[in-house]
Amino acid sequence: MTFRIQAALKWLVLSTVALLAGCERPPIEVVQHGFRGTAMAQVYNPRTVVAALPLNQAPASSPAAPAGGPAASTVYQNVQVLGDLSVAEFSRTMASITAWVAPEQGCVYCHNAQNFASDDIYTKVVARKMLQMTRKINTDYTQHVAATGVTCYTCHRGNNIPKNVWFTASPEARSDGMLGDRAGQNLASPVAGLASLPEDPFTPYLLEAKDIRVNGPTALPTGNRHSIKQTEWTYSLMMHMSTSLGVNCTYCHNSRAFAEWELSPPQRVTAWYGIRMVRDLNNEYMVPLTDVFPAHRKGDTGDVAKSNCLTCHQGAYKPLYGAKMAKDYPALYGPGGAVASASDATVFFAVGSSTLDTEAAQKLDAVLAGLKVNTSGKAVISGYHSASGDLETNQELAKQRAFAVRDLLKSRGIEPDRVVLEKPQSAEANLSGEDPKARRVDIAIR
Repeated sequence: MTFRIQAALKWLVLSTVALLAGCERPPIEVVQHGFRGTAMAQVYNPRTVVAALPLNQAPASSPAAPAGGPAASTVYQNVQVLGDLSVAEFSRTMASITAWVAPEQGCVYCHNAQNFASDDIYTKVVARKMLQMTRKINTDYTQHVAATGVTCYTCHRGNNIPKNVWFTASPEARSDGMLGDRAGQNLASPVAGLASLPEDPFTPYLLEAKDIRVNGPTALPTGNRHSIKQTEWTYSLMMHMSTSLGVNCTYCHNSRAFAEWELSPPQRVTAWYGIRMVRDLNNEYMVPLTDVFPAHRKGDTGDVAKSNCLTCHQGAYKPLYGAKMAKDYPALYGPGGAVASASDATVFFAVGSSTLDTEAAQKLDAVLAGLKVNTSGKAVISGYHSASGDLETNQELAKQRAFAVRDLLKSRGIEPDRVVLEKPQSAEANLSGEDPKARRVDIAIR
């Protein structure tokens, strides 16, 4: 009898250990960012946060270059991207990029030491394209990177190739066995947080432009491909995004109504733009380099390495925890530098509110900096509102939000005649109910 009891106790202990094997041991910290009882909270493992800290430390910027001097394109040959810089700023920028991408190899990682103007080393052609991509991000995707911007270090972190890239999965051979095909899933996938969800959600969503949805638009499957299968692909991408940023679902979604944009935190809009940014970069900058890369740098299907959320974020809700490296390297914003191209901003408001929160107010720092440098420029403020609901109420709310932005600029020393308010505008109507462009105010220096 005693033996049976001991055996039963051992079985119970082993079962409990197995059951809890997938759980994180305490302590776990919870940060509430919604009303109590609504499950709007971020859950953090302090050990994971501490481990991510050294991986997200920005290096010190190199000393500023002296002003003036001839343009790099008049002194050096074949300078196709940074030719507008002075020789001093060109040399400073190139030295920094070398330290970020090829600290061990140095300049010869991209350049022929006998002829720096030559393009015979493929990495130089790639580097030129990556510089253009960085400028694209910092000028055209401020809805995602805001005034913080990115540098080559954001992705590379001292590595020739960023640690977190992806290739399109190889097609699986069809099986006539009893279990059938795995269909690219049904194994513990690191991409999906070790769930058995699809292992490659990137090809359909971050390369192709497949619809990322869980709910179908019709009750019956009349052309409706938003099935359980599509739901699994969507959840795989969402799990990737959650892991990449070190957050849980409520960072972007409202726990009571995941699909409702009007109830979602502002971060969901930022993520919406991020998905489209990554897709654009993969197609406009990476795929065209397919023939440039050698075979050993390609995936099993012959494609080039591409980016996803983890490439930049690496476990932090903001890459490098929001360190503003790019402001010290105006060349990475394109001709004219950071002030000319990164001073515009977009701020978002909570549903029914015209109050600027701390994050939104911080986004206006770039506008203030631009206005102080461009003393003849004016801040043009455009408030947007939802296309649905009462038009008069929506327009008044958009106006009050524009007033909030105007008042902050004035409180920071900007003269009233340098602030221009435009008529409230309606965001694009979206029949699915998703309206990520509503609840915003755009600010541009003109």
